[in-house]
Amino acid sequence: MNAAALPISACVMTCDDDATLESCLASLGFCREIIVVVDSKSRDRSEKIAETCASRVVVHAYAGDVEQKRFTTELAAEDWVLSVDADEVVSPQLAGAIRDAVTAPGRADEIAGFEMNRVAYHLGRWVRHGDWHPDWKLRLFRRGAYRWVGHNPHGRAEVDGEVRRLAGDLLHYSFRDFADQLARIDVHTSQAAEALLASGRRPRLSDLVLRPPARFLRSYLLKRGFLDGSVGFVVAATIAWSVFLKYAKLRELTRTGTPDDRTSG
Repeated sequence: MNAAALPISACVMTCDDDATLESCLASLGFCREIIVVVDSKSRDRSEKIAETCASRVVVHAYAGDVEQKRFTTELAAEDWVLSVDADEVVSPQLAGAIRDAVTAPGRADEIAGFEMNRVAYHLGRWVRHGDWHPDWKLRLFRRGAYRWVGHNPHGRAEVDGEVRRLAGDLLHYSFRDFADQLARIDVHTSQAAEALLASGRRPRLSDLVLRPPARFLRSYLLKRGFLDGSVGFVVAATIAWSVFLKYAKLRELTRTGTPDDRTSG
């Protein structure tokens, strides 16, 4: 065991992420424990990479983002839990800030969690404007002081107690290319529509007509996505498309039922 490692359990979920997982795990070397939960549907080298780099590897069927994150972080044994996605890398500056935060005298009793700013790399550049930036995420928290909330596919952590922000970036290599982005949008909007339906939400015409252009204008103009050039336009346009798809799929599910309803009986 690395004597200089911090009392942190780094918890990572992965599925077919062999392009980024190794870099992700390498950036977590300051953590005393690294736990990787591999989706049972994963078919690439993710599990083998995890077995080489992680303290513990568990294969677990994916039941939704909130549920998978809850399962993964409940495996943690250290005082602090760091939740990182397989396509994210902790920058050296952020790693230093985490070390200072965790080792500060009395810090464990005063503060329940820390937020870090995630910056995305997409289509050849870092995206630093629009709806993607800044993107503060609560990812470091005391074990036993957090809970996972939100709707699939975007679970988030909440804590009871004070939250502070850390310097340095959490580097997000979100998509391999534009085609990968579109494919993930299709999957995520289906999950989001099913979560909305389960919560009792029903579609409105305004969801389809007003929400998509409003999101585009917010990202591209109000939040100055245009400063990221053509990539900023792509980000704003795909955000608007995601919103449209989510509510269009909700409308379809309201008419036809959930996928389970359609395949049963």
